Amino acid sequence: MRARPLFTLVAASLAALLAAPSRAQADATEPQPSQQQGTAPPAAPKEPAPPPSVTIIGAQDAHGVLGREVRSSTDEDMGRIVDVIVDRAGMVRAAVIDFGGFLGVGSRKIVVDWNALHFGRIASKSDSITLELTKAQVTAAPEYKEDTPIVVLGASGSLQPLQFDH
Repeated sequence: MRARPLFTLVAASLAALLAAPSRAQADATEPQPSQQQGTAPPAAPKEPAPPPSVTIIGAQDAHGVLGREVRSSTDEDMGRIVDVIVDRAGMVRAAVIDFGGFLGVGSRKIVVDWNALHFGRIASKSDSITLELTKAQVTAAPEYKEDTPIVVLGASGSLQPLQFDH
């Protein structure tokens, strides 16, 4: 007697499973409550985002500049690049150079126009960047401080002021 109720339960479950797809098909042809009320049907699933673009740059074609030594055209030590300043459009405008001092003591940060820097030969970390300014010009430049107006020291005739809308 126990086998009969178990058989009935399994048969009823199987019948419900087999009836489910045919009921889903019948439901698909009947208007859904959301469609009857005039609302839009559910949106189609989003397509996956396209893969990102990939650019390969050869090891000899590009190098980082942060921490790179800067020298004058007469081979004077001008410091190291510690930051790069970009405008609101994302264009590189200037470099912040940690200038002067000895072993980090007495140094100060100054800002130089990006166009005053020359990257001719920087194949290895030991190669320096050349600055088109003299040590005397850089020494006279005002110190860079965050959250204050930036004074950018540029080579003769090549500096354009930064214009920002407030």
